[in-house]
Amino acid sequence: CMAHPRRIKMVAQQIRREVGEMLIKDKVLMQAILPEAALGADLYLSSVTTISDVEISRDLQVAKIYISVFGDERGKEIAIEGLKSREKYVRMQLGKRMKLRLTPEVRFIADDSFERGARVIKLLDRLKEEAERKERGETIPDRSDDEDSDFDDDDEEIIFVE
Repeated sequence: CMAHPRRIKMVAQQIRREVGEMLIKDKVLMQAILPEAALGADLYLSSVTTISDVEISRDLQVAKIYISVFGDERGKEIAIEGLKSREKYVRMQLGKRMKLRLTPEVRFIADDSFERGARVIKLLDRLKEEAERKERGETIPDRSDDEDSDFDDDDEEIIFVE
């Protein structure tokens, strides 16, 4: 049985709203994202967790919730694993909050597209700055030992066109 595309979109939006609210107010999810919260740690200092997208299967059986976590790598891993361990809990809560015959199975998926986008923008800004310096005849500093060396991965193949 396939649901109408408009219904799929509406269910996805409602799930996004409900889970977003749960991330802010539900103590179980807050502790899943940041276990130190149980000890009284400030939730806003370590990482920020947002829902970047929700995809619902055409039969409304599965909800893929894409999560972006801004913070250090360890904090991201803990937050994503914590949410994945609470998928059944979230499904149960959605069942209580939403009027659906069948509550979709919940799957949390890590989404780092915002961070990748920010890195690309930073790289493009740097390239633009270097091009402007080159036009003005200024020397371009060697950035091989720069802190932005995460752009200089060995497996990256960047082709520069002039």
